[in-house]
Amino acid sequence: MLLTTKELTPKGWPQVEQLFGSNGACGGCWCQAWRIEKGEHWSEVKGAQAKARLRKSVRSGSTHAILAFNKKIPVGWCAFGPRDSFPRLNRAPTLKCDDSPRVWSLPCFFVPRAYRGMGVASALLSHALKVMKRQGVEIAEGYPSKPDKNGVYIAAFSWTGTRSMFKNAGFTVAGNPDGSKQRVRRILNKYKNER
Repeated sequence: MLLTTKELTPKGWPQVEQLFGSNGACGGCWCQAWRIEKGEHWSEVKGAQAKARLRKSVRSGSTHAILAFNKKIPVGWCAFGPRDSFPRLNRAPTLKCDDSPRVWSLPCFFVPRAYRGMGVASALLSHALKVMKRQGVEIAEGYPSKPDKNGVYIAAFSWTGTRSMFKNAGFTVAGNPDGSKQRVRRILNKYKNER
């Protein structure tokens, strides 16, 4: 595999659509699960409406993501952005934090089954961290899933990344240490008042 990664631009919508396929990556999600506003119901958003939302935000440049490619074929996605742009995070009791304006989140990874276990998600994470550091982001935060009792990650629950991937990228536990999804962080830039 010849793996490359690049930052999403508005021109990248066709590659996103190709990667996510007719199922929207997973069950019609189109990377909208964490973007659901209070009072909205997922069953009413998933599918066509979720796709329309993502298409609009990609074309406007308001969605931050990294795409991975095997030659010219899209093989991976990593969404990131200001934590508060993923409102469902702040409504999840085990993932709450008191400094969300200082945080950018990495809540969603998608790698098709044929490309899993080849380092695609790690390459996506690495590129996203470089972009955030360059943009002056102070804190990067992830929400990795927990392996089962045999140490195996179940693909259906690993769309937020794995604990080992984040640990290898220098993240440490910041909350919910024993939950099914931890909150992990890595400092990228010093806080303005500490400079």
